[in-house]
Amino acid sequence: MTFSIRTITRALLRRNRGIRFGPEIWIGVLAELDRRGEREHEAGAFLLGARSGDLREVQDVVFYDDLDPAAYSSGVCILHAPAFARLWSICRARGLTVVGDMHTHGEGAFQSEADRTNPMVAREGHIAIIVPNFATGLPPRETLGVFEYRGDHAWTDHSGAPARRFLYNDFWSKFL
Repeated sequence: MTFSIRTITRALLRRNRGIRFGPEIWIGVLAELDRRGEREHEAGAFLLGARSGDLREVQDVVFYDDLDPAAYSSGVCILHAPAFARLWSICRARGLTVVGDMHTHGEGAFQSEADRTNPMVAREGHIAIIVPNFATGLPPRETLGVFEYRGDHAWTDHSGAPARRFLYNDFWSKFL
């Protein structure tokens, strides 16, 4: 029997749960969150893509202030109802769905009470990623807050070391 090293590697490393970004999208989102937040206030984005079982594939991004120009006016991310109508329209036009969201915090990547009780999309399986230090630099996955919405204001925390097995944003993400 002949086995392909590539086939065996893919089978062993198969990622079938979590959220996956190509490195270009990941680096681009972080740079844009840094720019839009001006290293002074929160900034955020919806992650658009497809879902296959428990794996979400990020294919596009829509930033909060593109949907609602006043989204950052209070210093934290707040979107009003018309922004969501625009978001759903964009999703329909692009044939994608919202698989998650990312937003920044000034220091740690903790889930605030407002984050916990007001998910951006209150749909089971939605992923919320919190980026520390207003997204300056390229933070390691272990420093991110990664939370999976379970419904009824309940979340599963994939932050810290578990983020390495749940959030995929490296070169190999394109192939596995």
